Amino acid sequence: MKKLEIFSRGIIKENPVLVMMLGLCPALAVSTHAMNAIGMGAATTFVLIGANCTVSLLRKVIPDTVRIPCFIVIIAGFVALVQMLVEAFAFTLHLALGIFLALIVVNCIVFARAEVFAKNNNVIDAFIDALGMGAGFTLALLAIASVREIFGSGTIFGIQLPVLIDNTILVFILAPGGFVTFGLIIAIFNKLFGNTAVQRKDFNCTTCPTAPICGGKHVEIKQP
Repeated sequence: MKKLEIFSRGIIKENPVLVMMLGLCPALAVSTHAMNAIGMGAATTFVLIGANCTVSLLRKVIPDTVRIPCFIVIIAGFVALVQMLVEAFAFTLHLALGIFLALIVVNCIVFARAEVFAKNNNVIDAFIDALGMGAGFTLALLAIASVREIFGSGTIFGIQLPVLIDNTILVFILAPGGFVTFGLIIAIFNKLFGNTAVQRKDFNCTTCPTAPICGGKHVEIKQP
């Protein structure tokens, strides 16, 4: 697989948020402001890169029977590191992200890439895959957060916008506004990239990145 294809797959074809529907809790919870979205995306990308590269380097050493606990320990280590870095150098962001920074350790995106890609590929490809998935995750969060901040707070990156600052729509920074914005972004994404993204008919337990966790490797998803 070409390097560019590996990278671009995480942005469009297998975008973790808009296509694979992974990591939705942080995607909706911290996406009230664009800066928070970038911070969460950067932190998750850091963990993705660290976990992917480490798993790839150790893929021939880690026994298959204990790979899942090993992956979790590796991911938890990088999450602890990113928590300390954010708290030390971006304390305001640390307060804004709150518990969701620690919850990166159970983010399905990170574990899925370690299980599906990193343990089966060399460290360079694992790095590129993590970078692409992190970029796709960050861009999705930024799109959702930008809409919510502009209409809900009348600002973008904290900069007040004329007219909008005096005519905010409060629902956009509340939970219902998050779901509405998320749905609209998905609709736009499907309109633009529907032919290149993974289709629902292609999803089953064989292709699902979290199948090793739920144990449903041999169960097919019936189409309505």
